[in-house]
Amino acid sequence: MGTRPLLNRRLAGMGTTVFAEMSALATATGSINLGQGFPDTDGPEEVREAAVRALREGRGNQYPPGPGVPELRTAIAEHQQRFHGLAYDPDSEVLVTAGATEAIAATLLALLEPGDEVIAFEPFYDSYAACIAMAGATRVPLTLRAPSFRPDLDELRSLITPRTRLLLINTPHNPTGTVLTSEELAAIAELAVEHDLLVATDEVYEHLVFGAAHHPIAALPGMRGRTVSISSAGKTFSFTGWKVGWVTASPDLVAAVRTAKQYLTYVSAGPFQYAVAEALRLPDTYFDTLRADLLRKRDLLVDGLTAAGFRAFTPEGTYFVTTDITPLGEKDGIEFCRALPGRCGVVAIPNAVFYDDVEAGRSLVRFTFCKKDEVLQEAVARLRRL
Repeated sequence: MGTRPLLNRRLAGMGTTVFAEMSALATATGSINLGQGFPDTDGPEEVREAAVRALREGRGNQYPPGPGVPELRTAIAEHQQRFHGLAYDPDSEVLVTAGATEAIAATLLALLEPGDEVIAFEPFYDSYAACIAMAGATRVPLTLRAPSFRPDLDELRSLITPRTRLLLINTPHNPTGTVLTSEELAAIAELAVEHDLLVATDEVYEHLVFGAAHHPIAALPGMRGRTVSISSAGKTFSFTGWKVGWVTASPDLVAAVRTAKQYLTYVSAGPFQYAVAEALRLPDTYFDTLRADLLRKRDLLVDGLTAAGFRAFTPEGTYFVTTDITPLGEKDGIEFCRALPGRCGVVAIPNAVFYDDVEAGRSLVRFTFCKKDEVLQEAVARLRRL
């Protein structure tokens, strides 16, 4: 085996994710886990029953079709039309994946080659860096800085080189909660058209937006044929373990992504695909109630964190709050998060792990509010001990 490390060097420094480490710490210490973004209650009972019905009726228990079951692809196309006014052909322009995580991996593995550059907003979700690395491409971060976490569009223009192949957009943005405005998206779209760039857009929090509106970049002039839009059922319907995601794009882009995807999982989540097809057709009241419920939880946590001495940046979307620990006399988020369970029985995630420019995120810590009210209230009471 020689002296070469066992792990592919492209993945050096990408061992166990911080989410796994912090969730294990929560379990070991009996702490309240406000780190990993999974709800502590299941989604709608009728959606869960739809999965049970599919299992019992033998729908999806064997390999589903490679692109996804037709019922779900049709429902995804209907969803894109209903909420965003985007028309997609369910047969040639929709691909079902093992969560948005696989959609991101398949998109980047399909569209990138060694030497390509990808511009992504940092802090970025950790799988972006890993997938860009696995594709042999180079990530070029555009740093979103506190307190506003808005993209500097002049800086974005300056980062584009002849090697730039793809812009990786995430809106609503995890972990900052930024929702890109229609003006920001229009400027990004103009750059993509001007430089003939591909765009991959992660929109898994599309329904978790407070006040501001979510605008898909694929709807803008010149973007339909160059944009891979990615979303999933996990965040919208609170069934994160089902891992049902999707890609919508032009036929040539879907064909490229499908080629990579079929050698990753081939297919997954058969019976759950039928259930998600029903979930996507839930009435507007479901989506409105979800948003109102999370808005209330957001305010509960933001107020509690502020009272505990954190500087909390109120998010426009997602179910995460980014905070600055400097007012508490702290400066290192990673050390702070490792010590927090012992200090007050709460687990959070250090934002530094989402940055290439670690200093930009060193004092920032992320908490999630997709938990029961009583859990959030207890966590807030514990944090006051700080």
